[in-house]
Amino acid sequence: MKTYIMSSLFLILTVFSTFKMKAQEMGKSKNNYVVLTTKVPQLQPIILTAQALKEEEGEAFGDFQVIICGKDIGQITDHEKINIFIEKAETSGVQIIACGFSLNKFKVNQSKIPASIKVVENGILYNFQLQKKGYKSLSL
Repeated sequence: MKTYIMSSLFLILTVFSTFKMKAQEMGKSKNNYVVLTTKVPQLQPIILTAQALKEEEGEAFGDFQVIICGKDIGQITDHEKINIFIEKAETSGVQIIACGFSLNKFKVNQSKIPASIKVVENGILYNFQLQKKGYKSLSL
């Protein structure tokens, strides 16, 4: 009887520890980031940060998005200024997002926005939605 109880206990502990290990393996996911900024020139250090994280994390590096909001959003229509950042962002795996609310508020001609910049309806809301999905967030 004592052997039966010990064997059962051993079996139960083995099964539960195996389930725990599988749950931990399934929980491993990529590190995703979102940065909310109001200044286009801040794209330079943000992209450098993304490059460093990508190098440091390797396979664990996931998605990196930058949301531009605020009164300076019109600068994204200056192709001479923004194209440098777009090229660096693409090679670094960074997606640049424009806040549609800011574009409308500051009357930015959306037809002049480069095609590689995604526009979302509300950048702040979009940031919160990404945070709910587990993105690490920083606002500048």
